Amino acid sequence: MATTTDPLPRPPRRDTGVALLAALPFMLGLAADLAVYVTVRDQLPDRLARHFGADGEADGYVGHAGFLAMLGGMFVALGAVSVFVVFVALRSDLATWRRGLRRLLAGAYATAAFLAWPMGASLVANRGTADGAAAVFPLWQLAVAVGVAALAAGAGTLLAGLVPLPDVRSPLVADGGPGAGRLDLGRSEVAGWVRHTGSWPLCGTGVALAAAGIATAWLMGDWLTSLSLLVPGLLIAAFARACVTVDRRGLTVSPALAPWPRFRLPLDRIEHAGSRRINAFSDYGGWGYRIAPGRSGVIMRSGEAVIVRRVNGKDFAVTVEDSSTAAALLNALVDRGDPRDGRS
Repeated sequence: MATTTDPLPRPPRRDTGVALLAALPFMLGLAADLAVYVTVRDQLPDRLARHFGADGEADGYVGHAGFLAMLGGMFVALGAVSVFVVFVALRSDLATWRRGLRRLLAGAYATAAFLAWPMGASLVANRGTADGAAAVFPLWQLAVAVGVAALAAGAGTLLAGLVPLPDVRSPLVADGGPGAGRLDLGRSEVAGWVRHTGSWPLCGTGVALAAAGIATAWLMGDWLTSLSLLVPGLLIAAFARACVTVDRRGLTVSPALAPWPRFRLPLDRIEHAGSRRINAFSDYGGWGYRIAPGRSGVIMRSGEAVIVRRVNGKDFAVTVEDSSTAAALLNALVDRGDPRDGRS
């Protein structure tokens, strides 16, 4: 069997401070837009322009209560997602934990600023008009929003530096080479291995997008925007859990809730297999189906994974528990050379 190392040391628990840093930009964005609303409330029409076309003319409207509900729901939901993702990072085995978390925080600050500026600017555009139809939102405001987001990202990076974070390294376990573990499998024996693996960050992101789509339809009546959020959200949530199978057909990865799309790597395309810890961010750039130079994989989290060296020299990884057993069975099946192996 492939050997494993002792569990990685967990980073010190500074969860409360980091969670506040993750929620802070959305709290500030909400507070800033509410301050603008209170300042110009007496000068606003009953019907507010909430959406503007490419020409800057208003093409969507909402009342004061709807605007406030939309504003609060958006920032609260995004703040909750930001805190959730940061908590996942705090509890994962990240090889570049410090850098990954600071990038997350910088992204949160940039997102909050990019959303807060147009919302506040739209209120200013409505100020002094008899009806929201007369409001004009110049497109240069979006360029300003990008600049503000860049400044906010820098501020988020600096604030993240106030929290001391350990530089955790992820040690390797068996790499699947010639000395890697193999199950003692007779030529006539049949063996299989099945595990489910999932990603809370992907599931949370999918649910948040779907909820935002439903809220958009209910509060704003904008079905096009609603569907653009709802459909991707449901797809992300549906594919956030996968079934991993090792048998005489090779390595198979498919969604837990659907038979397709399915990835299968036949035995005749496998050189050897092993198990090691990987970093979802630094090794593969995030969660989901990932492609990087010389490697690809289904990455649901950071931690142990089956690493398959293909005959073309490239690696394929699947993050899953008990990966050493899966690797040992794959090696045994590859070595046995059953003529049925590799035919899917």
